[in-house]
Amino acid sequence: MGNALEWYDWNVYALMAPFFATKFFVAGSAGTALLSSLAVFAVGFVARPVGGLVMGAISDRRGRRTAMLLSIGLMAAGSLIIGLTPDHATIGLLAPVLLVTARLVQGLSAGGEFAAAAAYLVESAPTGRKGLYSSFLYVGNLAGTLLASALGALLALVLSTDAMASWGWRVPFIVGGVAALVLGVLRRGMDETLDGETRRAASRESLFTPLRQNARAVLTLCGLTAGSTVVYYTWIVGLPAHATATGGVSPGNALLATTLAQIVLLATLPAAGVLADRIGPRRMVLTFAGGFALAGVPLHALAGLSFGGLLTAEITGLLLFSGYGATAALVMAELFPRGARGTGIGLPYAATVAVFGGTAPYLGAWTSEHAPGVAFPAYVSALCAVTFLVALFRLAPDRPAGPGRTDLH
Repeated sequence: MGNALEWYDWNVYALMAPFFATKFFVAGSAGTALLSSLAVFAVGFVARPVGGLVMGAISDRRGRRTAMLLSIGLMAAGSLIIGLTPDHATIGLLAPVLLVTARLVQGLSAGGEFAAAAAYLVESAPTGRKGLYSSFLYVGNLAGTLLASALGALLALVLSTDAMASWGWRVPFIVGGVAALVLGVLRRGMDETLDGETRRAASRESLFTPLRQNARAVLTLCGLTAGSTVVYYTWIVGLPAHATATGGVSPGNALLATTLAQIVLLATLPAAGVLADRIGPRRMVLTFAGGFALAGVPLHALAGLSFGGLLTAEITGLLLFSGYGATAALVMAELFPRGARGTGIGLPYAATVAVFGGTAPYLGAWTSEHAPGVAFPAYVSALCAVTFLVALFRLAPDRPAGPGRTDLH
């Protein structure tokens, strides 16, 4: 629930930006104000690697529960600041300054949440169920994204345009901030999965020691993440825009197709996690990466033809993605010893997402205007081929499910 709320708060900013842009940025046209507010959205991606490093270190030195309490507290603070800050007409330059500050806080939170939650899910899972538990990391991501979209759509339907621009845009931020505070109280009751001796040993090391000592694991994680994050942001954000730009699908139908596909993925992830417990996470990652390396270009082309083509491409692509999404937490946690998982996952994962995932929608739009139509999907497929090779040569062979399968080192 906390992870879902983290991603609800992270995504609601972009959904509400068209309504509050002119409240914080008043110079120039409404379009200029919107671009300024979206630039602040990008600031959050810049802060995520810092959050991954700092919060990852807290996770290893003070425990997973402490890190997750701090991450949801920061997300609550960021949302409430945005939702309650007076507009530019009231407090002047302080309004955009507070907006940037709030987005930086949310970036720190989002960067730290993933690593701590991934380690916690896998460490708290019983033997033979680690794939299932791992799948709930992306279940939370998707649930939060869908919840943000649903509340935004509901408010836009029941409120007038003037009401949305005046005060309606604040509602999702305040709801998210208050809910995060409530869930923070609930998280206080979670059991800690990292023992005191491991935390004390981690505290005696420098901040970057886990990264230096596990350099190969860090590179492996980056290679696995590069293909998966560009697929995720392309299929969730970029593909609907591509289908609309080609003229084959209306904006409303494009959003409908991606929403339906995300619901299918949400339902599929736990089943994919159970399958990973039976056949092993390495096979699941290889299926995802190999499938996209071969099918990424034709699926991207299919998406621009019609609503049916987009829906088919979205569902097929996200079903393939479930092989990674259901096992990401497990695969990453197995790369590092217990006392290095927070730092080992946090910074490399957040930095790779910022470089490849955060730029994917922009690159997709830019190449559609300045390069051959196959250039961007070929780039996606090439990164997935890299992920396939990394999984093939760097992940440990899958072990049989059942009592003979040992716990994580």
